Parts: sequence; C-alpha cells; structure tokens
Amino acid sequence: MTVSLVRVEIEAPFCWIVLNSPSTMNALSMPLLEELEDAVRQVAANPEVRCVIVTGEGKAFSAGGDLAGFKSDIDAQQYNRFLARLEYAQAVFNLVESLPMPVIAAVNGVAVAGGLELLLCCDILYAADTARIGDGHAKYGVIPAGGSSVRLPARVSPGWASEMLFSGSLYPAETLRERGLINRVVPQAELYDAVRELARTLCQRSPRGLVVMKQLMRQSRGGPVSQGLRAEIGAFASYAKSEDFREGLAAFAEKRNPVFGGR
Repeated sequence: MTVSLVRVEIEAPFCWIVLNSPSTMNALSMPLLEELEDAVRQVAANPEVRCVIVTGEGKAFSAGGDLAGFKSDIDAQQYNRFLARLEYAQAVFNLVESLPMPVIAAVNGVAVAGGLELLLCCDILYAADTARIGDGHAKYGVIPAGGSSVRLPARVSPGWASEMLFSGSLYPAETLRERGLINRVVPQAELYDAVRELARTLCQRSPRGLVVMKQLMRQSRGGPVSQGLRAEIGAFASYAKSEDFREGLAAFAEKRNPVFGGR
C-alpha cells in the first residue's frame, strides 16, 4: 500500500495538513510538493474548513529542499529542470500563503531552508521548545528560492533576517520568539493541544471576517498607511452587509456569544 507523503486530517471545523515523510525529515521532494499542492487545493475548496494547521510527522517539521535532486540536475547540466523545481516549490508555497482562512504552523522539530520558507507562508507560528529553526541555505553554498529573502525581513528585523540568511545557523524556538518570528513556544508534549486550542478559538470568530482581515493585511504589506486605511473602508462597504456582522452586533447588544455562519 502506498503511503501518502502529505495527509489531510479533518478535525472539524479545522483541519491538519501533515508532511508525512519522517524518514527524510519531511524533505521537500517533488513528490511531496505535488501532494502538498493537492492537499492545499483540497482544503481551499472545502467550505467547512475555517482554520488550517500545518505540521510534520516525526522529529522534523521539514529539513528543506531535495539537495540530492538539485545535485543530480546540476551534475547532468539540467539547469532548466533545476529551475523548474524551484519555480514549482515557489508556486506551492504561494498556494499555502494564499489560503483564505487562518493558517497555523505547529513547528514540531527542525525547520530549515525550505522548511523555514514554508513556515513563513503561515499566519501564526507555534513551536515546541525543542524545535530548531533557521534558513540554512548559506551553509551549503545555496541561496534562497522559496521566499526567505522576501518573507523573512517582513517578519523579523532586517538585522536578524541578515544574520539568519548569511550564517545558515539554526536557532532555538525561544530565541526566535523573542525576535518576533514565533508566536508561542510550548513544551514538546503540549504543542498539538496548544495549537488545537488556538484553532478552536479562531473557529469561533466570523469566518468571513477573518478572511477579510487576512486579505487586508496581505494587500497592505509594504504599502503606504493611507492606502491600507482606504482598503479597510472599502472592505467594510461589503462586510457591513454580511450576516456575520449583524450577528456580532446583536450578540454584543444581547450580552451573549455570537454564532457565526460565515455569510
């Protein structure tokens, strides 16, 4: 029986996307990336999913790209095939980042190079206290191609992004929490319970409202404040007519918890 390299586990109203190649430390091979693309598309098309958790099976979140495959292509002077691998990985990561609902990363172990780049496509990062995280490319004379040179400086200070990229070092999760990359660090045994609790909290919020918030943050990234402020008013022009907005206001007035339907 063929074992899936990526599992989708529904725990309504949220779901898990699990990288499932522990023997390779969830290295981002082409077959795994293809299954990850399928998983993300499956989740995006499921109207019942309000939140997504991404994690890895075994001791690693992901040890990054398939360097053995890279070497094979370069040794054979298959540069177009090599570049196609990189472009495909970028496209899959972009799909993760473009999921409309909140995406939580549960960093269960090592996340390096492409593993870090996948984390950077998630909205909220929880990590086990044993996790070690870094860019890693420079250690083997590789440069980023999955987005870390773009997304990392948007998540930590330019100085820290430079150190992480240039050194290739791995850092304890707690260090990166202090630097603003990781939201919360918990004991290894408590990681999945902590992530479930957060996912359940997010699933109690307006699904439509969270989608709009995520869109606003993505659109305003790097742009002028005035543009972002106009976008908020523009978003409210539509959202003010939604059932979720009316339900929230009614619940506040009636001193009860709202029940959102996502409409």
